Amino acid sequence: MIILGIDPGLQKTGWGIIESEGSALRYIASGLIRPLTTLPMSQRLAVLHEGLSEVIKSYNPVSSAIEETFVNKNPASALKLGQARGVLMAVPALYGVDLAEYGANKVKKSIVGAGHASKEQMGMMIRTLIPACGQISEDEADALAVAITHAHYGSMSKILAKVSP
Repeated sequence: MIILGIDPGLQKTGWGIIESEGSALRYIASGLIRPLTTLPMSQRLAVLHEGLSEVIKSYNPVSSAIEETFVNKNPASALKLGQARGVLMAVPALYGVDLAEYGANKVKKSIVGAGHASKEQMGMMIRTLIPACGQISEDEADALAVAITHAHYGSMSKILAKVSP
């Protein structure tokens, strides 16, 4: 199954594509969508929409997952990130790709085994789990971590759905 992971951001959104077959994971691609900060908000959101649409059209994921955001101390920043996240959540739906959401602590625990892992620990574990990814940005590593978490938890959810009445 091809899975798209998304690390939402208004300045840069990380995305990562993996293939999951049983417990085996294979790196396919990752990258960043970077709207120019000089653009008006509506155009920055459009860049996110277009960028993620291109990723979905290029790699045809079957499933996707996005990291949940935490409440920021700055309400204006939280609102702007929420707008970006809303656009990024709508794009998979427009292409018929299901979307799951995972909190940052759940992602970190899934990858490193601890809910408060550092960015360095996360990057090291991502390169250990899928060495073909090579040197990637923190945002790409976070997106790949979300995809890997979905590979683990998403398949478990399907198994539980089959056995639940």
